Amino acid sequence: QLQASGGGSVQPGGSLRLSCVASGFTLEYYTSGWFRQAPGKEREAVSCISARGGRTAYADSFKGRFTISRDASKNTMSLQMDSLNPEDTAVYFCALGNPIHSERGHASGYAYWGQGTLVTVSS
Repeated sequence: QLQASGGGSVQPGGSLRLSCVASGFTLEYYTSGWFRQAPGKEREAVSCISARGGRTAYADSFKGRFTISRDASKNTMSLQMDSLNPEDTAVYFCALGNPIHSERGHASGYAYWGQGTLVTVSS
């Protein structure tokens, strides 16, 4: 089970930190990913962190603004989001899987999903 939290409302330019606690999984054995889905849009990849080695990757829109991390001791993954803008409004999902390299940015590469947490950026 993956339990996401940390969503909420924030003004443009603000920050939020999302967390996802895993139970029944050992996070470091999987690639951990964050995706988001805005109203009327398809789910898109935000970032991922590889199993064991912990290498990170970001979609271009999020480089320099978002930071993904993983805490093995707490079996938790996080997404620090800074410089938020209204276009970041979406439901954010955490996911686990073992995608091949080229599939890291595709939802189909992840077998396990959290329930989603809503982020609203508005003045």
